[in-house]
Amino acid sequence: MEIEKPSRRRRTHPEAFKLAVIAACGEAGASVAGIALANGVNANQLRRWMRERGVEPPSRCLPGRSVSPAQGTDPAFVPVPIPPLVSGIPDIRIKVRRGPTAVKIEWPAQAASDCAAWLRDWLR
Repeated sequence: MEIEKPSRRRRTHPEAFKLAVIAACGEAGASVAGIALANGVNANQLRRWMRERGVEPPSRCLPGRSVSPAQGTDPAFVPVPIPPLVSGIPDIRIKVRRGPTAVKIEWPAQAASDCAAWLRDWLR
């Protein structure tokens, strides 16, 4: 008995399809990876098609924002205010599953070191 294994074939795409997908990448806010995924193509393949046709991939900046060379590529620190907790320090809540055993732990935050020691011993 012989079993014939199907051979893998490379997919080929018509030039019109490639150009349409490349054109979609030029729209404002377009993501090369998103366009590729929506069209069933690997993003690296799409970038290769763009490179072969001399098309520059869109920048990775958000639409409407630009980064000047003086600013550098690192964004400035933006503080985010965190509202105070109503009940003080929150409790520690941990859900652990180890094999068939599942454990849900609620521990007071004031005894965090005791919780860490117990958890370390339990996981050994």
